[in-house]
Amino acid sequence: MDYMQKALNLAKKAQGNTSPNPLVGAILVKNNKILATGYHKKAGTDHAEIIALKKAGTQAKGSSLYINLEPCCHFGKTPPCSRALIDAEIKEVHIATLDPNPLVSGKGKTELEKAGIKVFVGEKQQEAQELNEIFFKYINSKMPFVIAKWGMSLDGKIATHTGESKWITNETARLEGRKLRTVCDAILVGVNTILTDDPELTARVEKKPPMKRTTVVVDSSGKTPLTAKIFKTINDVIIATTEKMSEKKQVAYTKLGATILKTKSKNGQVDLKSVLTQLGKMHITSVLIEGGGETIASAIEENLVDKVHIFIGDKIIGGIDARSPVGGLGFAKMKDVSLWNIETFKKINGNIEIIAYPNYGKSKS
Repeated sequence: MDYMQKALNLAKKAQGNTSPNPLVGAILVKNNKILATGYHKKAGTDHAEIIALKKAGTQAKGSSLYINLEPCCHFGKTPPCSRALIDAEIKEVHIATLDPNPLVSGKGKTELEKAGIKVFVGEKQQEAQELNEIFFKYINSKMPFVIAKWGMSLDGKIATHTGESKWITNETARLEGRKLRTVCDAILVGVNTILTDDPELTARVEKKPPMKRTTVVVDSSGKTPLTAKIFKTINDVIIATTEKMSEKKQVAYTKLGATILKTKSKNGQVDLKSVLTQLGKMHITSVLIEGGGETIASAIEENLVDKVHIFIGDKIIGGIDARSPVGGLGFAKMKDVSLWNIETFKKINGNIEIIAYPNYGKSKS
C-alpha cells in the first residue's frame, strides 16, 4: 500500500484553510495496517502527526509514521511534534520532504534520529513540494505565491470588440477557475475589472458558503466606485494605490471598511512588486490575479507570476480590436519574450485548462 500517497491525499483535504501553515497529512502504520490518520486543518490547531498520535493512543508505540513534511521541532502556536513522536516511541518516520522553514529545516529529522528513530527522506518528494508550493515560496522569500488566471477563446480573446465576454468558457471550466479563489489568500484585480464587470470576487464552491478572503484592487487614483459589490461581501478589501489618490477618496474607502495600501508611482501606475511585498508582510501567502490585461501584463513583465491557469473555451471571436488576456505593449523582440513550461494540459467538458510555470532566467532562443 502506498502510505505516502495516502498522506498527500489527506493533506489536500485542507487546501485553502491552513495559511500561513503548510498542508500536511500523516499516517501511522503498524503490522502493515493503518493504525491512525490525521491532517492539519487550520493554523493554531493540532498538526497532522499529533492528531494521528491522539487517535492511536498507546498503540502508537513501535509504529511507523508517513508524513509529507518534516515534523516541526520548535514551539509556535503548538508544541513541537518531534518531541511528541519521541515520547510516543515511534519506530520509524518516513518524510516526503524537509521543511524549508529555517526553524525546522533538517533539525526535526536530526532530533528524531538522535532519539534512535529511523528516518527516511525523499519518497514522493516532488509531489510533496508541489503540494506546498505556496508555503515553500512564502517561507523562502516572504513574498506571496502569485497565480494568474484567465479564460479565453480558441483565438486568444477575452471579449468581443464591443467588450462582451459572457461566456467564453463553459460552466465546468468557470467552476474550476473559481476553485482557485478558495486556494489563495487574496484575489487581485485592476480597477478596470471593477468598472467593467463589478464582480463580487468571493471564494465559493458548489453547496458551500463563500470563504473569507482578501480582495485587492489596484487603483492608482481612486476610480473604484463606492457602490462596488466588493464592499458588500465578506471579503476584506485592500485598495492598492499611489499618491495620486485624494485624501477624500481614501477616507471614503476607509469608511466602507477598506484598507489603503500605498506605493510610489511606477510609470504612473501602482508598483505591483511593492504591493506584493506589503501583502507578504501582512502574512498573505498567496495571491490570485484575475485581471485585467494591463495588471496581468505588468506582473508577467516584472517576473512576479509563479504560475498560470489558462482556461480555453470552444469559440473563435476574431477581431483586431478584441481584447487579449495579457495587455500592455508586449515584448518587442522574440529573444526577450516570457518563457513558460507547460506542466498540465487537460480537457474540461469540452474546454481546455493549461497550467504553466515560468522559466525565469532561462534562455528564450
